[in-house]
Amino acid sequence: MARQEKDESQLQLARTLKYIPWCEQYERMVSGMLYDSFIPELEASRFKAKAFIHDYNHFFPSGPDASFKTLQSQRLEKLKGVLGHVGADDVYIEAPFYIDYGCNISIGPRFYAAFNFTVIDCALVEIGARVMIGPNVSIFTATHETEVQSRRDDIEFAKPVRIGDDCWIGGGAIILPGVTVGKGCTIAAGSVVTKDIPAWSVAMGSPARVVRKVTPVE
Repeated sequence: MARQEKDESQLQLARTLKYIPWCEQYERMVSGMLYDSFIPELEASRFKAKAFIHDYNHFFPSGPDASFKTLQSQRLEKLKGVLGHVGADDVYIEAPFYIDYGCNISIGPRFYAAFNFTVIDCALVEIGARVMIGPNVSIFTATHETEVQSRRDDIEFAKPVRIGDDCWIGGGAIILPGVTVGKGCTIAAGSVVTKDIPAWSVAMGSPARVVRKVTPVE
């Protein structure tokens, strides 16, 4: 269910991010309240994200000095121009990469995502350090009421997603709204994560369930 009041903890996190389209409906959106996504401020932010998607997914360096290093560095600069936080220069996301806003995404250092990574970031998405993402992984924060009228009225809400340090999300996995994946977790390929996964766990299946624990590390 959607929240009835603003979530100050999420608003405080949003204040640390770049490119935020601050307005009343944005505050409702990241707070998990019902909101209108078709106001000009939010539409402009999504338009910027779509322009980024087109540029990022079609860009490739050329010329005699082109190399993987130039591809990596130039893609990194493009990421820094749209994502809310990029933790270090060792962040790399393969193309194609898809986002809804981008500004609501925070990525820690030593991050890698394979092809076709999709993040519907209507709420905040926090990704920790040393996280690896397999191909065709999707993170969803947007959701709707099951009662029909609010969908007819184009009203929706969102829930944040958090992925802790040192996680590996296997190919084709789907992380649903409101989920926290604790540090040191492995999510098996093809899993659908519908609820929180405790730290230092291996989870698999649809819905994903913890099948074993792993040794915590410092």
